Amino acid sequence: MPKSKNVPLEFRTLLETGDLSGLEDEWLRRLSQRRNALSAEVEGFAAVAHQVAAGEDGDPEHARFLLEMLDEQLQAKELWRARLELLRHGGELLLGEDGDVHAEIVSTLDRLYGDRSVFAGLADTVGLHRATHDLAKTWDKVDRLHGVLIFDVGTIVAMEGRGVGTIVDANFQLESFKVDFAHHAALNVGFRAAPKMLEPLPPEHILRRKLEDLDALLELADNDPPQLLRIVLESRDRELTAGEVRRDLTGVVADAKWTSFWNAARKHPQVVVHGKGRQTYTWATSSDHAVETVWTAFEAAAPRKKLELLRREGEREKELAARMAAALDELARGTVDDDPGLAFEVWATLERAGAAPGDGVPYSPTSLLAGPAARAKEMLAGIEDRSLREQAYREVRQRRDDWRDIFYERLPREEDPRALDLMYEALRGDARGAADLPKELGSFLDGLLARPHRSPAAFVWMAERAGSELALILRNPQRLLQQMFAAMGRDEFKELRVRLRALLEKGRTASKIFPELSEDQAPAAADAIHRAGYLEDYEREELQRALELSFPSLRGEAAKSDVMWATEASIAAKKAQLEDISRRELPANRKAIEEARAMGDLRENFEYKAARQRQAYLTALGGKLQAELSRAKPIDLSKVDPGQVRVGTRCTLRDEGGARRSLSILGPWESAPEDGIISYESELAEKLLGKAVGDRVETAKGTVETVEAIEVAAV
Repeated sequence: MPKSKNVPLEFRTLLETGDLSGLEDEWLRRLSQRRNALSAEVEGFAAVAHQVAAGEDGDPEHARFLLEMLDEQLQAKELWRARLELLRHGGELLLGEDGDVHAEIVSTLDRLYGDRSVFAGLADTVGLHRATHDLAKTWDKVDRLHGVLIFDVGTIVAMEGRGVGTIVDANFQLESFKVDFAHHAALNVGFRAAPKMLEPLPPEHILRRKLEDLDALLELADNDPPQLLRIVLESRDRELTAGEVRRDLTGVVADAKWTSFWNAARKHPQVVVHGKGRQTYTWATSSDHAVETVWTAFEAAAPRKKLELLRREGEREKELAARMAAALDELARGTVDDDPGLAFEVWATLERAGAAPGDGVPYSPTSLLAGPAARAKEMLAGIEDRSLREQAYREVRQRRDDWRDIFYERLPREEDPRALDLMYEALRGDARGAADLPKELGSFLDGLLARPHRSPAAFVWMAERAGSELALILRNPQRLLQQMFAAMGRDEFKELRVRLRALLEKGRTASKIFPELSEDQAPAAADAIHRAGYLEDYEREELQRALELSFPSLRGEAAKSDVMWATEASIAAKKAQLEDISRRELPANRKAIEEARAMGDLRENFEYKAARQRQAYLTALGGKLQAELSRAKPIDLSKVDPGQVRVGTRCTLRDEGGARRSLSILGPWESAPEDGIISYESELAEKLLGKAVGDRVETAKGTVETVEAIEVAAV
């Protein structure tokens, strides 16, 4: 029985007051609704009828009368799917004790699917005519039928990975459909798997039209791009990315014509854009509907999403832009104290949209920057849009006498290169040489060289700028080069590796540092190049040649790295990891890059950027593994002499309080201090190596331990 919570609110009030006359009037009003609305309310109707019939004072006959009126309407309008739901939720009440609900279910299914060639066979396959007294099982069978009766011989379907095909046969003994695909071999799909694997395509679906009416689509591509885009967007019940649209139009819009097609198609007033960066698209039923869709999205959006919508959709209609501007004005007035950064973004966005509210509002730059320096810093820190933050820096410099102090505080925190350029240019003034820079600015640059991981974005900016500003290189060329190579392996620079790697290319910053090194520093630079495992061979060779142009003595004497000891198991595991990266991950990611590149505008292509970042990461990791494996030598435990602490031994240490611990000395790949395994390169291992039983070692400040025993490590 349907629960009372399924009873519509209007009926619930009438039931509670016992107003059956009013209830009948409301029932009749709803019966006159359009087909879709009537179908959607069948479960609610059944719930009302059950409430009318329930309890000691219930009136089952009146409930049956109400359901009979509903049933009459459903049959008259041939809403057979809705009638099945009526039989599911109220069939026993509608038909009474002597009624045959099963027979009515079968009759209704025949009305719904009887014209399909597979109906009778599928009904027998699921056992529809067996166990007719068990309605619970009958409804399970009906649900199974619903899942497969959307398919029939001749149905055009789509399947992931195989494209479009046609169902050409239904085998009831094997319980499978045979599907012939346009560009792949035929495939048998089981009845149970079909609803999950096959998507029936209605006549208007883009994939079906490509199969049946390609010439018409080709004509639209040339003469009416928006209409072709409408067909694609209306073929799906969800928002589509530009990449998905392009995939659907493969074979319709040539690659050479894609950009012009897309630019023409997406400007139509009924195209609605959603999101930022990885944008998606839908087609509104009319221009007015598109405006209301945008406004609805605007009302529900987060504050900064509202700004984006004004920038993107403000030109769609003047009235819409005015409504957005008024809402943003109210938003800014309410957030000016708690979020001055957002308030400034609102002001700047309104100004760019030609709707600036004037300098007298509390969120104008004049008002926001009139207070203490802390307020200005809070505003700058709260501006998320990088271009607007750059504008804010200009406002600060123009309106505040203490702008230099504010800029120095912001330099290590800023991530946008253009904003860093702006502040740097302002702070250095007329100074050009390294010695002429203001003391505070020089200290900031030296801090970046000493500890780049504290301000990763600022360090990368400095390294990029050094490529065109020799004064930045001359501060400390060797240190800058070392930190550039080291940064590639640090987690703090994960999101910046693509920019960092570009600085190592021919003609970029690294090449311009080489001539400024001394003869003593050149071998270390050569060694850094050799150890840079993330570089491709040709990149390493180009850097090596560039270095040798400045230091001919290095020619033919590429620096060789030291041996790295490791267990045979670790070496095998690293080789397997490198093999997996080379043969599986990198090729798969290259394919992802190509697929993402095909989606169009790379500036707004999230998939492309993500794939490029992963390519840089995988290349760096693979190169690092390759370089390390070239140095790796296996630790032969059978030849380890436990007379002293050395690589491949395990020693037992006892502190002055009598507490003992065991440490195994292995390679950096095996290091697991929490399990008592340390690398021979660690500071503690360096103190222990060469010690014998009985030797005392200061293992930490103020802690002295005695080597009590040494044995070959167990691996």
